[in-house]
Amino acid sequence: MAGEQVKEHPMEGGPAMGMRRNWILAALMLTMALAAMDNTIVATAIPQIVGDLGGFSLFSWLFSIYLLIQTVTIPIYGKLADIFGRKPILILGISIFLLGSAACAAAWNMHSLIAFRGLQAVGAGSIMATVNTIAGDIYTIKERAKIQGWLSSVWGMSAILGPAIGGALADYASWRWIFLINIPIGLGSIALIAHFLHENKVHKKHRVDWLGAAAMLITGTVIMFGLLQGGQGWPWLSFTTLGFVLVSILLVAVTMRIERRAEEPILPRWVWSRRVLVGANLATIGMGALTMGPNMFLPVFAQSVTGVGAIAAGFILASMSITWPLSSGLAGNLYLRVGFRNTAICGISVAIIGASTFLFLPFPGPVWSLVAIQMTLGAGFGLIATPLLIGVQSTVEWGQRGVVTGTNMFSRYFGQTLGAAIFAAIFNSRLTEQMEHAPAALRSALPAVDKVMETLQHHGPGSAVSLYLREAFFDATRNVYIGMVAIGLLTLLILLLTPAKFTDAEERR
Repeated sequence: MAGEQVKEHPMEGGPAMGMRRNWILAALMLTMALAAMDNTIVATAIPQIVGDLGGFSLFSWLFSIYLLIQTVTIPIYGKLADIFGRKPILILGISIFLLGSAACAAAWNMHSLIAFRGLQAVGAGSIMATVNTIAGDIYTIKERAKIQGWLSSVWGMSAILGPAIGGALADYASWRWIFLINIPIGLGSIALIAHFLHENKVHKKHRVDWLGAAAMLITGTVIMFGLLQGGQGWPWLSFTTLGFVLVSILLVAVTMRIERRAEEPILPRWVWSRRVLVGANLATIGMGALTMGPNMFLPVFAQSVTGVGAIAAGFILASMSITWPLSSGLAGNLYLRVGFRNTAICGISVAIIGASTFLFLPFPGPVWSLVAIQMTLGAGFGLIATPLLIGVQSTVEWGQRGVVTGTNMFSRYFGQTLGAAIFAAIFNSRLTEQMEHAPAALRSALPAVDKVMETLQHHGPGSAVSLYLREAFFDATRNVYIGMVAIGLLTLLILLLTPAKFTDAEERR
């Protein structure tokens, strides 16, 4: 493994490239910051947005539409980056993102804001697919772990700075500035990319699989919409869910048929036929699902059960962002010694330990232990995400790197959507059960499941109703972490069945 070398790519070489790489990295970090800070900034300003535009019942779609469109466009951008080059696709994506940001700032009601968030997401798909591909192009396998640590640190800083900036702008200026602030950052990254990133790509005529791209967009949208709305817009056990499952299966079959016949398919058959790629992407889906457990329920748990404030709950969640980039940066030394697959096995083992620790917490759970669990999970995720991404990149040449990077990033976000659906079902099911089996003396005073938070806020911490609800919340969250352990063990099994050696493109040549 230590002898692996990245295959030569169509970038300028020599000292000129060496001097430019720092500027390119700065551009990539600026670009990543656009996507990383967006959701955290918007989440902080929701009260002001709803107060100005109305549409409280619709505001969750500000996040759902963004996640949906970003996720389904990532693999398409990955293929386009292989065909047309990384630079034009990334600049196009940033430009679309900035156009969407300007439109969001001018939104006149909640429906228009949701539509413009979708436009932002079209650009964000390019950012997530292309930034990591460029990093794979200009850095060697040994260097990429440190670079992934830098890129991961952007997410860590965004988790802290995003809420602070969003809150300040919403309180002292206008919520519209949370979108306008993207424009100077994006223009700066475009200027750096345009000036310092040069590709010596050999231009040849390609036949873009637009029919396959459209089929993938429709199929991905239906599947993602069903996962996002299942359990919220309709019950999981319903004819609507069955209908979405049947339509999804039909669309997948149609898409596969189109892709088999395409001259240059968006997702070539070899992506699904190589055991290394299949295993790495399935494990990435598992990791993506795991991240959603604490992201969805830990802040609410910290406020409702342990009694900390909103800001403290946010910092508890953000503590994961300290260890994630650190372990990501250190992963390089490990995967050069034991291999990509085995490094990821170490990572998922650490994550399983972190999730399992929650199961032994006493009620109500000390704050320091929540921070320790988050930091353990972050360390595990850094050791999973980085070697799997760099590992799949190392198996292909330049002209295929966009496809494998896009597929890996798609797997992570699809896993997050899947995890959100699974953990919401687990949590709601257990909390509903607790409400139904409450002591007779309390049952009449207990609220419906969707009113639990409101009731906790209005009852004193020492009341019997409040105590019972806090214990019910504790138990439901504990079930979420049991689900995390189960998904972690399944991911571990997938990695054990994945070939230990990731064959490098240079070795196959």
